[in-house]
Amino acid sequence: MHRLLLAALAATLAATLAAQDIAVVEKKAGMVAFYDATGKRTGEIKVGSHPHELMFSPDRKFLYVSDNGMLWMTDKGEGWNTISIIDVAARKKAGIIDLGNYRRPHGMDLNPKTGHIISTIENPYGLLLIDPAARKVIRKFDVQGASPHMAIFGPRHETAWVSNSGTGALAIVTLATGAVKLIPVGKNPQGAVMTRDQKIVYLTISQENRIAIIDTAKQQVIGNIPTGGAPARLALTPDEKMLVYNWQEDAVAFADIASRKELAHAKLPGRPLSLYLSRDGKRAYLGIQDSDKIAIADVATRKVTKLFDTPKNHGPDTIVEVP
Repeated sequence: MHRLLLAALAATLAATLAAQDIAVVEKKAGMVAFYDATGKRTGEIKVGSHPHELMFSPDRKFLYVSDNGMLWMTDKGEGWNTISIIDVAARKKAGIIDLGNYRRPHGMDLNPKTGHIISTIENPYGLLLIDPAARKVIRKFDVQGASPHMAIFGPRHETAWVSNSGTGALAIVTLATGAVKLIPVGKNPQGAVMTRDQKIVYLTISQENRIAIIDTAKQQVIGNIPTGGAPARLALTPDEKMLVYNWQEDAVAFADIASRKELAHAKLPGRPLSLYLSRDGKRAYLGIQDSDKIAIADVATRKVTKLFDTPKNHGPDTIVEVP
């Protein structure tokens, strides 16, 4: 009995130590809010209208927030034209990057060597290369498609891989020249992740319930992982044996890389629009915008372990763990 009690206490302590504070994009409220491991709201920062994505600087001292200006990427309208910069330690807004005539920034990725950002824009359609230190746009690229959504740097940070959600193609943009190669991938491509060896990119094809497997050298689709529920955002576990992703319908799901099969899914009280995997690969965070809830799933057990509320009509979306 004594040993069982000690084991239970040890497990509780380990879970407490593993738990982290989080920063949450509250899209409807135009805020980034902070919550502790218990789900208590500890702070909030006003950013631009309808922010969408959230990303760390290379030193993890700042967060960059794409101030899109529209609730849904399919909405019509001029939108916003800034990327907000948040000082993580101070929990304060440190400034903005003014994008000028380029509006509705959305998906972002970071080059850790240069600190430069790539960001899709929806008005006009395109991709920006941004220097956040100088707080200026370096260059705008044509992506030769509609509704560019998410973007990641390709191998050696020489290219940007952009999901043209409106035209069913992946645009590979050579950053030195602006040259574009289009790969037809299917209806509504969204999130992507690249393996550490930079040989494979996994890309969600939301309206076709699958994850495309793309060879980066050949720049072509070489296979698929069937899924349920309209997958959108995804992440690789640190051992690169499993993909974790959201079903936009109502779940967090898990797929085995080797067998190319979906292993399990855990239901959620609403549609999760985001997914963030902790750096140790143990926890997946999902923002459920329409239900004003945040879900935390345990990757090992593939179960939802915690749900907590955000204020009504704040619309939680993207989430990251913060110090």
